[in-house]
Amino acid sequence: MKTLVWVEHDNSAVKDATLAAVTAASQLGEVHLLVVGSGCSAVAQAAAQIAGVGKVHVADDAAYANALAENVAPLVAELMGHHDAFVAAATTTAKNIAPRVAALLDVMQVSEILSVEGPKTFTRPIYAGNAIATVESSDAKLVITVRGTAFAKAASTGGSGAVEAVSGAGASGLSTFVGSEIAKSERPELTSAKIIVSGGRALKDAETFQQVIFPLADKLNAGVGASRAAVDAGYVPNDYQVGQTGKIVAPEVYVAIGISGAIQHLAGMKDSKTIIAINKDEDAPIFQVADIGLVADLFTAVPELTGKL
Repeated sequence: MKTLVWVEHDNSAVKDATLAAVTAASQLGEVHLLVVGSGCSAVAQAAAQIAGVGKVHVADDAAYANALAENVAPLVAELMGHHDAFVAAATTTAKNIAPRVAALLDVMQVSEILSVEGPKTFTRPIYAGNAIATVESSDAKLVITVRGTAFAKAASTGGSGAVEAVSGAGASGLSTFVGSEIAKSERPELTSAKIIVSGGRALKDAETFQQVIFPLADKLNAGVGASRAAVDAGYVPNDYQVGQTGKIVAPEVYVAIGISGAIQHLAGMKDSKTIIAINKDEDAPIFQVADIGLVADLFTAVPELTGKL
């Protein structure tokens, strides 16, 4: 079986989520990568170094500069004539492309797989991760998105894939790129951070959130996350949100402060290696998944903890 893996990049480096997708794809068969962009030759060369990669297809065209799904999906569908499966990490961009590819191929998409059980058999979460379903596809071609936290990252060096230029129809005329506002932070990005400090609605307001959470995160060189309740209340922007409708993370250490532990939030962080919870409610659901729990007033405990680091 030949798999085609979508490479997500910033035109200079391959993103970590792609490395997890490569691991998943390698369990299906021969791994080919697809690098799409404008002036992306450096990314293609970096992708060719990923362990286990046999070939890198490169579509370098101005029409693909911003990875517009309406332009990329037809290219992927065309390349699927020579591949058995299209695999992509379950990121915002890939979630926009993969369903369009599935529609063009007239197949069902298998979303956010957690494991590969056979050539066409996979496990995936349902009911906000409270149950794991085993699913088997009967389609001739597979379109799969991968939950990055469920697979180890492939080594970024050690490979020697051949680089091959490909071309597609280019701009479809269905959409145009107008602009983007990308949040910038000196702290680690949530999906790649080894330590994450998250705050919940108990932090009262945006100013208090910053006063309590940010100093601790700075001491730990950690990413900053938040529950949906905190985001909806306006404490922090929505790119901080961790959970089923936010970002799925699995850091080495996840510190949940003033977060009750609703199932939607747990779905986004319960795969963390070590979970530390601070909450004054001893019956909060977060303590059921926490490795270390502290029943205390966060406004006293967190500043004390920060001061001792």
